[in-house]
Amino acid sequence: MQKLAEPFQDEMELAFFVVEIGMSKSEYEQLTETEKMFIRKRHEQKFINETTWMRNALLNAVNNALRKKGKKFIDLFPKAPKKADKEYNENAVKTILEMEEKNGKGWVDRIYKANGMKTPKKGG
Repeated sequence: MQKLAEPFQDEMELAFFVVEIGMSKSEYEQLTETEKMFIRKRHEQKFINETTWMRNALLNAVNNALRKKGKKFIDLFPKAPKKADKEYNENAVKTILEMEEKNGKGWVDRIYKANGMKTPKKGG
């Protein structure tokens, strides 16, 4: 089969660039062999990415459709937790430590009390 197609290699390549990439024949003829190679490789990567996303979406849909009653729905694009603002947290800790120096740690006891909980004791 490959031997039969060999004489038509240029026409098959032109057809690929016209159909898949949307180029005209004149645009195709202006490309170098290196440019054609990189375009083919990038098209292949795009195809792989698209089929991988489609597979993931399909698997996710099937898993969600077949999940047990009451089980949590699985997101296709789970949200990643936001990174902590290190500078903000350092400033907050510094402010809390300054407040504790001035006013003591009674605010912690008040939070526990407001929530109907006992203040945990150290060492016990």
